[in-house]
Amino acid sequence: DGVPSLILSELSGYLAQRRQAPLVDLAHRFDSSPEALRAMLEVLARKGRVRRIENGAACASGCCKCDLASVETYEWVDPAGEAERGASNLTPTSGG
Repeated sequence: DGVPSLILSELSGYLAQRRQAPLVDLAHRFDSSPEALRAMLEVLARKGRVRRIENGAACASGCCKCDLASVETYEWVDPAGEAERGASNLTPTSGG
């Protein structure tokens, strides 16, 4: 509906390459607001492609004054790739 597939594709590619990225970095990279990106990331999360990492005390100072977007981090999840790697480890070898 509201999220163009091209942007989702670019966001997916960026996270797949970097594995993890703070929301503030994504906002800078895609010249978008953190709120708009959260909506896109929710779509990808429902598809099982990304997940939000619960940082807790993400910055070392623990002062809780940081902007949430600067410590809110998302991680790429690659279920297809993990399944292929797992399956290849379970494949019996011949001649052994």
